[in-house]
Amino acid sequence: MLRGPGASWLDHSVLDRVPDNRAETAWVDGLWESADAVVLVAAEAQVAVDSTGLRTEPSAGDYDPESHFLLGLVAGTPWFAAAGGEGLAPLRSVMDSLGTTELELAFTAAGLVGWHARAGYCPTCGAATRAVAGGTVRRCTACEQEQYPRTDPAVIVAILDDDDRLLLGRQPVWPAGRHSVFAGFVEVGESLEQAVHREMAEEVGLTLHGLEYLGSQPWPFPRSLMVGFLARADGTEITLAGDEIERARWFTREQLRTALDGEVILPPVTSIARRMIEAWLAGRLTAGAGDPVRCLGTADQRLV
Repeated sequence: MLRGPGASWLDHSVLDRVPDNRAETAWVDGLWESADAVVLVAAEAQVAVDSTGLRTEPSAGDYDPESHFLLGLVAGTPWFAAAGGEGLAPLRSVMDSLGTTELELAFTAAGLVGWHARAGYCPTCGAATRAVAGGTVRRCTACEQEQYPRTDPAVIVAILDDDDRLLLGRQPVWPAGRHSVFAGFVEVGESLEQAVHREMAEEVGLTLHGLEYLGSQPWPFPRSLMVGFLARADGTEITLAGDEIERARWFTREQLRTALDGEVILPPVTSIARRMIEAWLAGRLTAGAGDPVRCLGTADQRLV
């Protein structure tokens, strides 16, 4: 069974990505021909679902390395992604209904298929590339340079003040009422910690101290890795980046619980942003609350 509480991304993955075998073409072909092999059709930020979760189909026909990509093994069962486009659901709209393993498979499939759609030509010489290693590598047909799926790191930060209030804000492009903690991409030559300080200075005009790592989460929209931090603000005066942030507000726990009656909508429950906010609401995300990495917990600890 793949169902279960939404992923916390803190525990060991149940998806065996078989790095030692996937370079063997005959071995991958054999997995495709297995009677229990399953295929998940996906596209960038889209995936096949039905009323029970992910919608899969048995492998059929010959294995095509350009459209069939090996995700790995789950309890010995081979899982493949296949590029498609008809009848798929936006991943954002269904991810809160997926269980832990389903969510990892969906994120992996959508990210991998989206990358293949963008990586058909060599960035060095311009020649066509071909998929190898079960779809985790593309090799140039001319110069043989290899490409690998790209992940763009981004930081996401829960900012607290001296009164243990949490700062939430909203972007103008979000649905009405949506508020969240703050995030931004890491720039070239920059550490994660430097990105936290720069982004928060740019977005809300705050200087920070006491950074603590909270955890991470893949975010295939289209290819990010969200790295979570807790930080304390040196002050409370906010200066908004008007083109990115239209509102920011300090909340006590009581104020946020009251606002959740209609004024404020939180991010999806499977997002690290939501887990950070809920951990703070539960009193687990604060000074002296214990191991900050474990405080995020799992989705079965939801408060709202």
